[in-house]
Amino acid sequence: MRLNKAVIVYQLVDFAKAKSGMNVLMLSLALVLLSSCGDMNPKNTNIELEKSAPVVKVTNYTQALLDLGLMSQIYDTGLMKVQSQDIQDETGTSTTSGGEIQRNITEIMKSTLNSIGGNVRFIEYNPSYIQNQMVSGYSNFGNKTIPDVVITGGITEFDRGLETRGDNTNVDAEAEFGGAPKWFPSQTAGVSYGDTSKTGKARITLDFNLKNFQTLAGIPRMSTTNSMEVYKGLKEEEVGITLFGPTFGLKGQIKKVQGRHEAVRVLVQVSMIQMIGKYLALPYWRLMGDDVSPDKTVLDSISETYHRMGREDRVGAAQQWLTLHGFDVSINNRMDSKTVAALQQFDSKLGSADPGGISEALFTKLYLNIPVTREAYGKRQKMNEYFAKMQKGAQEPEEQKATRSEKKAVATQAQPASQKQAPVQQQQEVAQAQAAPEAVAQKKAAPAQTASATTASAAAVESAPSPAAVSPPAAAAAAAAAAPKPKKFGRQLTAEDW
Repeated sequence: MRLNKAVIVYQLVDFAKAKSGMNVLMLSLALVLLSSCGDMNPKNTNIELEKSAPVVKVTNYTQALLDLGLMSQIYDTGLMKVQSQDIQDETGTSTTSGGEIQRNITEIMKSTLNSIGGNVRFIEYNPSYIQNQMVSGYSNFGNKTIPDVVITGGITEFDRGLETRGDNTNVDAEAEFGGAPKWFPSQTAGVSYGDTSKTGKARITLDFNLKNFQTLAGIPRMSTTNSMEVYKGLKEEEVGITLFGPTFGLKGQIKKVQGRHEAVRVLVQVSMIQMIGKYLALPYWRLMGDDVSPDKTVLDSISETYHRMGREDRVGAAQQWLTLHGFDVSINNRMDSKTVAALQQFDSKLGSADPGGISEALFTKLYLNIPVTREAYGKRQKMNEYFAKMQKGAQEPEEQKATRSEKKAVATQAQPASQKQAPVQQQQEVAQAQAAPEAVAQKKAAPAQTASATTASAAAVESAPSPAAVSPPAAAAAAAAAAPKPKKFGRQLTAEDW
């Protein structure tokens, strides 16, 4: 019995030693893991927030707005004075959703329209401000600019929860180890992985219309309706490892929401590019990316303008556009050799299809592909200076013509006075006839000769050429100024304008 008891004691000691060693190992591993997590005192929990400096708000269409202003100057559209009414959320969800979208986006409209520049002038609509200024006496309507058109619109759709998708992935693997000590809490080891994701989709829509400021009537086809889908998503991942009982794991979660307010700003910018481009008949889609199709409203406007213009006006417009393209041509409204060569070089197929004029296809291609560069803008400025100089030169012969008309009017007014003096002169001759008949006869003959001389002089004046006819430089200036520049091409013209 004593021998058996001793053996049992030794076995218990060995088991205790083995178990103690395993516990020490497990405890050490746990301490290492805990120490890697940092300070475990809950009172010392802290989180660091990222810091960022103020930056300029830039979207995908910020540069397109600036290029639109430059395009309006290169195409010489003339000044467009535009005003915007208050643009608000017409759906009412800005209040019910806790401000998920803006209640009023008028300020976004102001900054968007004012950032275009070029030939586009923004005029603010603020009656209360103007009224207060008038009451205070600081300002009046004397120098206020009257707009041409007014933009109206608002947020017309905000559909939340259009689509919600969820995805869940779980992977578990376990294995038993028979050789593990029996005193382990478990004889198995395993690994588990979980992945959960959820996405939702919403849609925002903005509508805008363009009205004539004087008549308050809508301008046909001057409207835009643009929608944008915004998403939000939630994703969770976790990994767990089980080693003979104890489990160690990691878990992460992230939630992302696309900015609804930023989406509204982008929609406003896109809509204003379209609206201004349509009204000024500009190929604005060139500024918005390669995947944007040409606007049929603009193409129809170009076609209508082409058929309204005469042959000489078409040639003159084409010569201007060829100059902007970089060709050396003379702007004289004539299909000369330089113009024909430039058209064939621009497009050998279309340029030679209609040698007697400008075909509609070539006319459209020339217009739509004018370079939007600072170099082209410089060429447009030089052309405008040339046109202004020629117009000033053509006005000088008109002034000379007006001077001649004034002189003729003075001569006409003086003629009745001389006729009134004739009866008095005749009475004097009759009184003198009794004393000297021969002298009276001589006096009667003298007025007749004077009258014939006066008639001959008047005939000579009428047959003399006008100053404009004998001034080749002035005549050339008048011909050049009357020909080159067509009507403002880049805007919607009414029948009265044509």
